[in-house]
Amino acid sequence: MNLSLSDIVPPLRWTAPSQVEPIASDPGLPNSWWQALPIDRACATVGPAQIAAKLADLTSACWGHLILGDIMPLLRFTAPAESQRTPGSRDSVRLLFAGVLDRLMDTEPLNPLASVPPAVPERPLPEIIDELFQRLDDRQRAIARDRLYAEHRATLDELAQRFSVTRERIRQIERDLRDHVDNWLRGQEATPLTAHLTWLRTRLGSAVPADDLAAAVPWHRTELGTLGIPAWRFVRTLLTGYDQVDGWLVAGGADELREKTRQLFTDGPVPLAEAVGMVAQLGVREDVGERWLGAVPQLRLLEGHVVPWPRSVNDKAEAVLAVAGTPLTPEEIQTRIGEDYSLVGIRNQLTADERFLRLDRNKYGLARWGGEEYLGIREMIAREIVKAGGEASVNTIVASLTSRYEVSESSVRAYAGGPGFERTQRGWIRVAGAEPADYQPRRDVSMTRRCFRSRDGRWWHRVDVNPEHLRGSGSPLPTGFAAHLGMAPGGQLTASTPQGEVVISWHNQPTMGSIRPILAEYNAGEGDHVFLTVSDGGELLTRFLPQGAAGLPPLNKALHLIGYTAPVASEAEGLRLIGARIGLPDGAGKDDVLGRLRERGDRDILLYL
Repeated sequence: MNLSLSDIVPPLRWTAPSQVEPIASDPGLPNSWWQALPIDRACATVGPAQIAAKLADLTSACWGHLILGDIMPLLRFTAPAESQRTPGSRDSVRLLFAGVLDRLMDTEPLNPLASVPPAVPERPLPEIIDELFQRLDDRQRAIARDRLYAEHRATLDELAQRFSVTRERIRQIERDLRDHVDNWLRGQEATPLTAHLTWLRTRLGSAVPADDLAAAVPWHRTELGTLGIPAWRFVRTLLTGYDQVDGWLVAGGADELREKTRQLFTDGPVPLAEAVGMVAQLGVREDVGERWLGAVPQLRLLEGHVVPWPRSVNDKAEAVLAVAGTPLTPEEIQTRIGEDYSLVGIRNQLTADERFLRLDRNKYGLARWGGEEYLGIREMIAREIVKAGGEASVNTIVASLTSRYEVSESSVRAYAGGPGFERTQRGWIRVAGAEPADYQPRRDVSMTRRCFRSRDGRWWHRVDVNPEHLRGSGSPLPTGFAAHLGMAPGGQLTASTPQGEVVISWHNQPTMGSIRPILAEYNAGEGDHVFLTVSDGGELLTRFLPQGAAGLPPLNKALHLIGYTAPVASEAEGLRLIGARIGLPDGAGKDDVLGRLRERGDRDILLYL
């Protein structure tokens, strides 16, 4: 038998090898065996059951949008009814494939493809199709032309009036026409067309621009003489399982495929070439992948990337910055969003949303990038003085600030000589006042996101474990929590743990060193939580909390995020507990709790309330 598996399973010829290889490879078979090895040798090596199992796995992963007869055309002869359906359970598909392979092995001397028609029919297909409609009378052909296969379908009333019959009679003729075509398709005369439809489904994939159907082969544009329409309109009606939506032919439902596509990009921007490969796993051909991505609502092609594109300007600004990878001005962000958002509104959102950090006089970046927040020239001079130990030369301050920010030397010198600063004996400057005050953050710990007070009065910070923590990377701490621990810019705190020391330093922003040994001790995974604080004796105290169960009620999920896992009797009790943990006085109402959470930026808790 000189047939490879790809000869009887056409999708193996157009599916990307990168998708086939991980599923189909077998240690007992050579690379690309489905193309290079005869079926009988592959079956003799690992058995037909193993080959059928791999085909079933490929069907589930790559070809769920195809009918089974298009995946393995021989099923049209061995299991005609099942061949017209899309794949069901893996086991049922495996048994169907195994049945074909077993019959091939039992009848090896025969040519299993003898009944498959040649790729090129003896007569042009438009001529064959025309013969089907030549058997109809003028009224039937008119209804076929103007209703069944028209771009703009005539109504039942229009046709009934034209032919002086009832609407129901037109409906009956329409039904008879469909039955006429269906019966013809099951006959030998239509074999070249059914073979073409099988090839066409594999070429179209799960989504393709509707215009692609007309251009698929030259004869699709040929006019059918009996109906006066291009042949592709007739062919389109035979592609069952495809919906035409917004200029696209989509297999299995447009809404479902769009949602599957959106889910691929929930983690943020993806380079376009990689994104095209990702949607190819959904059956979208790589040559139309970029167009499909541009057509899916709530996705956008942006500077060579595919990004989630939700409704809020905050989310769009985050996507723009993530793709840019560098700080941008509000004007640049507005231009790249390219929609009707005011510059004032964008600037306000950049200032209020904790996802963004002002990194220069008129530039913003993402907070997760790190970096020192720019607060204005006067505040930056004060920070330079604190870093220097309480006083610094004006020349040093000027050199530092003008090299890092878009500020002029004259502006820095003007602020340094103005109110708020005074000269020391050696001619340097310090913050005005006899003694420098303790560092005061913009938000104290009670107004800091993910910080919660326990019953003993200690404030704890919740760390949501992510892959960076598990790899041993350091992580930023909120300035309000670091200041609560007694730190200030330029300072350092070393906390002890049974697993070793953890260093918390404050250069551009407070940063905690690796807590990987602590996470390993708890056997923590991504999505778990660790609450931590530092005792008066310099010990890093930690409390571990696994991520909440999926079935928890919303209120209990909110309580879980503040570290409270016991049952509560009512919503009022739950809100009282949350209020106490975020520093509100007894008696605070629901609006007070929600308002404080909103000010702090605890969006994850608000989501459940």
